[in-house]
Amino acid sequence: MEFYEYARPSLMAGKKIIYIHGFASAGSTGTAERLRTLLPSATIISPDVPVEPAVAQAFLKDLCQKEQPDLIIGTSMGGMYTEQLNGFDRICVNPALHLEETIRKNMGLGKMEFQNPRADGETWFMVTKGLLEAFREITSQRFQTNDGDRVWGLFGREDTLVDCYDEFHAHYRQAIRFNGEHALNEKAMLHALLPVIQWVDDRQEKRKKRVLLINVDDVLLDTRNGEPVNEAVKGFRTLCESYDVYLLCQQDRQAWIDRWLDVPAWNRVILGTHKELLLGDYLIDAHSGEDGAEDFLGTLVKFGEDPYRNWNQTLEFFGRLGGQ
Repeated sequence: MEFYEYARPSLMAGKKIIYIHGFASAGSTGTAERLRTLLPSATIISPDVPVEPAVAQAFLKDLCQKEQPDLIIGTSMGGMYTEQLNGFDRICVNPALHLEETIRKNMGLGKMEFQNPRADGETWFMVTKGLLEAFREITSQRFQTNDGDRVWGLFGREDTLVDCYDEFHAHYRQAIRFNGEHALNEKAMLHALLPVIQWVDDRQEKRKKRVLLINVDDVLLDTRNGEPVNEAVKGFRTLCESYDVYLLCQQDRQAWIDRWLDVPAWNRVILGTHKELLLGDYLIDAHSGEDGAEDFLGTLVKFGEDPYRNWNQTLEFFGRLGGQ
């Protein structure tokens, strides 16, 4: 599918999002354009962040007070600034919480060219010891928030440039690793960032979704070969858009879930063998005669049997329900 085919017109509809770019970038970054593609009914504000840290911090605080965004998203350096913008829902992607160290180690001093065109026409700036010291001062102001439930952190498992997961997680519960690198590419936007935006939007709108339980073995995971069941990953992601989805496991499947299902499965795994004790509206199970599934109080979807023989038929069923 082309990227524009993943657009979600109803997501964050009528709302305002500020995107804060990374170091040596600009508001014209492709990440902001991809956000506009994915969220066509939202207003995406993507400013050029001033180079001088204290000026940038004041500029961003003033911008947020003026615009009153429904959500702030920042990547790398932008993630560092985003964490400090108290009072708003915000998502910090690979935040460079020790930016001066990152610059010193990976880029050094000297002339630095901007990666994207800036509105003022500037094409380069100087990285000096004074600039690094100014970044050290700004980043030392991290974690001075009292609204931790409004802050999300996303950390790429393959990020070789910045890794502040442990430090961030010590202050914020909602710290999540995703399958990706430092840069926020299209795949990471779709399978890591977009699900978190959905959670933020659901909470803001106070949506109460139907609870859908999925037994992992032989519905998502083919236990014969360790691979996903055909179309299972796509099916899982599709259902997560309309339902409050939880995963049932009779044994530890966390490594497999992290690899294949990624962020939408974060904090959604239930270990146990008594399905009749679980509360939910639907249960998809390929082993419906086991572990109390037949006594589940909601609707039992017997995966592998007509009319739910495969994921296409299962999605057709849930598509007709429309989230009900």
